[in-house]
Amino acid sequence: MTLAKAYVVIAKEHNNLHLAWQLSKKIRGCQLLLSKAAMTGEPVAQEEAEPIIKSLSSLIFKAQDIHYDIATTIVTMKSHVQALEERANAATIQSTVFGQVAAEALPKSLHYLNIKLMTDWLKKPSLQELSDETKNSPRLMDNNLYHFCIFSDNVLATSVVVNSTVSSADHPKQLVFHIVTNGVNYGAMQAWFLSNDFKGATIEVQNIDEFHWLNASYSPLVKQLLNSDSRSFYFGVYQDVNVEPKMRNPKHLSLLNHLRFYIPEIYPQLEKVIFLDDDLVVQKDLTPLFSLDLHGNVNGAVETCLEAFHRYYKYLNFSNSIISSKFDPQACAWAFGMNIFDLVAWRKANVTTKYHYWQEQNADGTLWKLGTLPPALLSFYGLTEPLDRRWHVLGLGYDLNIDNRLIESAAVVHFNGNMKPWLKLAIGRYKPLWDRYINRSHPYLQDCVTS
Repeated sequence: MTLAKAYVVIAKEHNNLHLAWQLSKKIRGCQLLLSKAAMTGEPVAQEEAEPIIKSLSSLIFKAQDIHYDIATTIVTMKSHVQALEERANAATIQSTVFGQVAAEALPKSLHYLNIKLMTDWLKKPSLQELSDETKNSPRLMDNNLYHFCIFSDNVLATSVVVNSTVSSADHPKQLVFHIVTNGVNYGAMQAWFLSNDFKGATIEVQNIDEFHWLNASYSPLVKQLLNSDSRSFYFGVYQDVNVEPKMRNPKHLSLLNHLRFYIPEIYPQLEKVIFLDDDLVVQKDLTPLFSLDLHGNVNGAVETCLEAFHRYYKYLNFSNSIISSKFDPQACAWAFGMNIFDLVAWRKANVTTKYHYWQEQNADGTLWKLGTLPPALLSFYGLTEPLDRRWHVLGLGYDLNIDNRLIESAAVVHFNGNMKPWLKLAIGRYKPLWDRYINRSHPYLQDCVTS
């Protein structure tokens, strides 16, 4: 087909339109045959392919007999291949952009759920009174209980994390969840967690907009958010095709996403806490992590360098002397999303101060390009205790081939990647793991689906 396409161009250049038409017709026949095979998943049968191959070969020999010289053919094919490569690159970039847009977009049903919940929050004073009672609960600061924190603007995703955690716990009433969301979703998040029972677990919801201490004079990230260049890069139109689209994801500069670096400031009375991302499902009791010996380290995390590319040199710019003089490029990276933090050790090691330092050093984006993991690798360097791999299995948002035995043995499965379980583009094989923790009979969820 590629050779025939080259001869189509040459035939047109020599004004042999009849030959160009014949070649084009046979090429379309090939394309239809391949499309059919791709759609049905069945291989191309020999009896279907043979007539087309013979007739196309005959036309190619005919073109050669007309003395379209080999040099002309090579030049034409080179330009044709180059054009195809450019189209393929453009299609790949466009596909990534569309995938990113789809991953960031919230389905209409979840928007509707937020609206219903926000209406409840505004119309029912009893919910706000109940919220005030929860804020004053001594359980929120009781270090004899098991504390978890989640920072999210997605009500249903957060609910799945909480529901799966309490469902997997031996003693759910000893669990305390600290949720922080933004002002837009605060009322909806409060209404949902105050109106539903989670096996007696204590649940606190806070509004990040009320963290007045988190300002530009304290946080380099807040200062960057106010910078016009940073905002145009992350929130503007994708203009530079050389910049990988996922690096332009505004989430990477989201204050809510970076709140994980301020856990000791948000919860000054707590000594240990488990941080959970909103795109995971808990399958086993996580409370044994609180009694795990971290050997003086701040962060307990699963290492990810079983795959060679999950090492420091893949996330950081080691051509910069600031990085190369302080860090081992072969050091093992680890997963951010299910972590046990010793907050006493954190405060002693001044990890947040280290994070601020590295954020300031990377103001121009030369040390790393995206996400919270690179600054975490720097800030927690030498302060991370490796956990057994079964505590945290990643990749359910992009990897179609994770071993079922690994998933079954995992305490936490993480849907990191674009194919989130609440989206239509979710990987069907893994979606039931998430769906089982949603009460589809809930009247609001039924209304939202039908609406």
